[in-house]
Amino acid sequence: MSRWPAGYGRVILSETGSTLDAARQLAREQPAPFWVLAHHQTAARGRRGRPWAMPRGSFAATLVLQTQEPPGVAALRSFVMSLALFEAFTAVTGRGDFFQLKWPNDVLLQGGKVAGILLESSGQGTQQSGLCIGVGVNLAAAPAPGDVEAGAVTPVALSEVTGTVIGAEDFLCHLAEAYAVLEAQFRQFGFAPIRAAWLAHAARLGEVITARTGRESLTGSFEDVDAEGHLMLRTHTGLRRIAAAEVFF
Repeated sequence: MSRWPAGYGRVILSETGSTLDAARQLAREQPAPFWVLAHHQTAARGRRGRPWAMPRGSFAATLVLQTQEPPGVAALRSFVMSLALFEAFTAVTGRGDFFQLKWPNDVLLQGGKVAGILLESSGQGTQQSGLCIGVGVNLAAAPAPGDVEAGAVTPVALSEVTGTVIGAEDFLCHLAEAYAVLEAQFRQFGFAPIRAAWLAHAARLGEVITARTGRESLTGSFEDVDAEGHLMLRTHTGLRRIAAAEVFF
């Protein structure tokens, strides 16, 4: 049985526009860290403002943290959350071998996308006072292929692939517990142990992938993730260090 981590708050909503927006509003009065979970979102969004489909029975939550870190350090929380999702999935299914982590912020289940992460700052300037980490998981059903970007990884649902049926609030307990342990590790030891654990479960490591940065499309061998979380891609012109991109297989 998963236990709720000490020191973390929890807000459960039946419906909201977006848990990211709700979390930002609640952060004005609610002390961080805290989680906001909504059973239904009416205006969910993904990366670059894209709409995020949320079939009934899906998981949508946002974690709010208080940080005093440069943006580049705070952004490494995407790897922390990816690992927390991996551990939560393993705990509820018993099948860690089914899951892989896709740079920079997705979790794959037997090759299909089962979860995504979106980070947004609620602070200003070079030092962030607040960080919102949005998490979406296809627990009971996956969005239709037509609801995702062309060429993107096919979405899959946890229950359909593994047979595991779990409600959003129960899954949140597993995720929150796993995240709290990893966050403490990150704060004490830095990114190195998180990076090593993430790479142990990385999708397509050592294989050919394509990274689209918005300015160019680069194809090469996925060699590594560096100490700042950048994708290291070996192309025909040499090793490229990529801070942000959409990755396609």
